[in-house]
Amino acid sequence: MSPRQMAAPVVAPYDYLLILNVLALLLLGLLMVTSASINVSDQELHQPFYYFFRQIVYLGAGCFLGFLIIQFEIATWERLSWFLLIMALVALTLVVIPGIGRSVNGSMRWIGFGALGFQVSEFAKLAIIVYMAGYLWRHHHEIKTQLSGFIKPMVILTVVSLLLLREPDFGALVVITVTTLGLMFLAGMRLREFVILLGGAMVSLSVLAISAPYRLARMTSFLNPWAHPFDSGYQLTQSLIAFGRGGWFGVGLGKSIQKLFYLPEAHTDFLFAVIAEELGLVGTLFVIALFAALVLRIFSIGRRAQELGQHFAGFLAYGFAIWIATQFIVSIGVNSGILPTKGLTLPFMSYGGSSLLIHCLMIALVLRIDYENRLLELGM
Repeated sequence: MSPRQMAAPVVAPYDYLLILNVLALLLLGLLMVTSASINVSDQELHQPFYYFFRQIVYLGAGCFLGFLIIQFEIATWERLSWFLLIMALVALTLVVIPGIGRSVNGSMRWIGFGALGFQVSEFAKLAIIVYMAGYLWRHHHEIKTQLSGFIKPMVILTVVSLLLLREPDFGALVVITVTTLGLMFLAGMRLREFVILLGGAMVSLSVLAISAPYRLARMTSFLNPWAHPFDSGYQLTQSLIAFGRGGWFGVGLGKSIQKLFYLPEAHTDFLFAVIAEELGLVGTLFVIALFAALVLRIFSIGRRAQELGQHFAGFLAYGFAIWIATQFIVSIGVNSGILPTKGLTLPFMSYGGSSLLIHCLMIALVLRIDYENRLLELGM
């Protein structure tokens, strides 16, 4: 070994702080899902740790798939972007067909057999981001100079939106729309077109929000849930009671009262309310800090990728960061009564196999981007 080689600095292959950040969210999520669901699963299924064990299985499957995916170069995903988009459109079409899609709480969002089910909209989020990252890189000049640059992806977004509304899954539609708009803004779309697009998206989402009676009830009840505390405002009032009981340091792990059949979906959509009750303001601020650090780190990885000339990887990382930020902001906003009630899980933490699987794959792709950045920095 030459003296030059001996003097070469040792560079870690991956961002271990990012990995520790994600592990903290996953482990805290497992702990809180167990706490929030133990009474419900014991009463309904006579298995106190039913949801915990299922979450462990999905987490193991997500880690295994992530280990496989991280072996492939990011360029592979650019080549597969069209294929993934077609798969997502086919899956979103199949899920609304009676006999193929599975209805849960009045929504046709799952495809599966027996006890196994997969929420198609989670895969659609991933597929749309991969496709958009490739499109924005291939057509970056057209996006900055021509009107057609943003019309083409809007056609695809419209098709996806119509399919999601057939389920219906308004929450997934919001996440995909915000992520797509955010990516196009970062790609350098002309301000005039972006303002028109943003205004059109806001008007469309507003019309959709008030077009269905149940969505209109959610839109109006969150403004004053105490007006109908046992009807349309029930879920939110129970969530706010959980926040109020939590105080500064919470009532203690496992001691939540609201999870005892008062707060519906306590281990899924309203997990953050249980965190607020059991861990208090300090606990909620810690969770928010973990998400903020994760989003900022992914943005940093994306920016570094673009500085190294890996524009597809950069847009892909940006898309994942916007996705996580949007979903955790909406989830926290819904739980605290700042936003209308809609079904969105807390990323990495809430119970949900489909969401956990896809988020594990997302982090694997981010780690691969970071790995390739480090190789390029070393001149390899």
